[in-house]
Amino acid sequence: MNVLMCPVCRQVLKLVQRTWRCEQGHSYDLAKQGYVNLHVVQHKHSKTPGDTPESVLARRLFLSEGFYQPLRDAVVAQLQQLQLDTLLDIGCGEGYYTSAMQQQVKQCIGLDIAKAAVQRAAKLNPHVTWVVGTGATLPVVDQSIDICSSLFSPIPKDEIKRVLKPQGYLLVVTPAPEHLYAMREALFDEVKPHQPNKFVEQLQSDFVLVLQQHIESQFILNQDQLKNLVAMTPYAYKAKPEKRQQLEQRAEFQLIAHFQMYLFQKK
Repeated sequence: MNVLMCPVCRQVLKLVQRTWRCEQGHSYDLAKQGYVNLHVVQHKHSKTPGDTPESVLARRLFLSEGFYQPLRDAVVAQLQQLQLDTLLDIGCGEGYYTSAMQQQVKQCIGLDIAKAAVQRAAKLNPHVTWVVGTGATLPVVDQSIDICSSLFSPIPKDEIKRVLKPQGYLLVVTPAPEHLYAMREALFDEVKPHQPNKFVEQLQSDFVLVLQQHIESQFILNQDQLKNLVAMTPYAYKAKPEKRQQLEQRAEFQLIAHFQMYLFQKK
């Protein structure tokens, strides 16, 4: 089923050989890695939006060692219960969670604004439809998706409502209040708890909260693993350089990751 939408004229795109085309004649070639770039110039606010290649690589290295495996397992278990056909992962990054979710649905689209992330994701899993695009205008046709997921990513509520089928689902994962507290304590003078409930409040007018789950993962990191974790988070540029340097000199560091997972259903 073709669910991709032309970002210029909003017509359905069809894949002909290695090019996505709409009836208006707009065309988007598949890159050699297998993804398509639907982030058109008029929607861009910077030359290279999204995560940097360095951040993407750091996240790939960190996640590949299994530190966030309990979260990925919880997400997969939720999808197994739902038994849905089409999934759109908004802010898919380099595809760690997307590839696991893809095995539970018939059609999976991974979308991210960072081309470097999508390039890496496409090399690792050819069974996902990988797209460079923006959540501000999801390049997906109306009411074509069974479930949208946003894991540590923005939640463009109106666009998600548009692309979801009636009674479609939204899966959100966000840091719980104490997420990586010891690391944040080392990086900042003042540590403010994360506020996951804000998403419930933001979405309650259009979505019903079906399920919420708290997931934890405890681990001890060596120096390289700690550097990768810092580099893949917003803390990398928010922390004072001297505090980051001091933390990254630690030979090992014990942490607990706290995640909050919400499942919403469209009203």
